[in-house]
Amino acid sequence: MPEGDTVYRTATKLREALVGRTLTRCDVRVPRYAAVDLTGQRVDEVLSRGKHLFIRVGAASIHSHLKMDGSWVIGSFRGPQHRIRIVLGTADTVAFGIDLGVLEVLERADDQDAVAHLGPDLLGPDWDPQLAGQNLIAQPDRELADVLLDQRVMAGVGNVYANELCFVLGKRPDSPVGEVSDPLRVVQRARDMLWLNRNRASRIITGNTRRGQQFWVYGRSAEPCRRCRTPIRRDDSGDRIRYWCPNCQR
Repeated sequence: MPEGDTVYRTATKLREALVGRTLTRCDVRVPRYAAVDLTGQRVDEVLSRGKHLFIRVGAASIHSHLKMDGSWVIGSFRGPQHRIRIVLGTADTVAFGIDLGVLEVLERADDQDAVAHLGPDLLGPDWDPQLAGQNLIAQPDRELADVLLDQRVMAGVGNVYANELCFVLGKRPDSPVGEVSDPLRVVQRARDMLWLNRNRASRIITGNTRRGQQFWVYGRSAEPCRRCRTPIRRDDSGDRIRYWCPNCQR
C-alpha cells in the first residue's frame, strides 16, 4: 500500500532515471492533458511531498498521487496498456505511470499550491515535530487512527502505519486522540517508522526481518498478538480497515 515511504522511494527512483535528461517521449493519457507534449525539454527535479510526487520539466510540473494502486515503473511495463496513464522517455530509459490516482500537469511556479493544505512532511525538509504535535491534538474528540491518517496533521502516514502506531502507543484505533499524553512522542515515533523504511522495498515495523514477522497487527486478523498471544481483531466497517490487540491496546 503506497504511503509516504513508498512515495519517497519512488521519487528517488525517478530522480535517478530522469533528472538531467531530455525527454524524447511524452505521452499523457489523460484527456484533459492529452495535448501536453514536453518532448525536447529537460527534467530538472523530482520532489515528493507526503504522498504526492512532482516531476518538474521546464515551466511545467507533472503532479501525481499513487492513491491505493498507483506506481511508477522504470524500464519496461508488461501489463495491460490501459493501465498506463503517462509515458516519459529519454535516450536512456522510459518511465511509466501506472494506475495513478491523480495525474495533472501544472505550472511549475505554482505546483506547491496543490499540497499547501498538508501538514509537515514526515520525510521532507519541512518536518516540524512541534507543529505536527500541535496539529495532532487540535481536535481532542477525534479518533486517533483518523487523526493519524489526516494529511493536514502530518503528511505521509497511511493505514499500515496508522494501525501499527496505535499498537505501539497501546491505544485502540478508535480512542479519542485527546487521551494521548505526549503528542510529540507520537509524531516522532511516526517519523522514525517512516524514516527507517524509506529505502526498504518491504516495510519492517517490529524490527524482525523474517517473512511474515514485520508487522505487529496490520493484516494479522485472528492471529495471536506478538506480545500477549491474544487474537488480533479486525474492523472493516469504516473507510479503512483497523486492526488491534484487545489486551495490549485500551
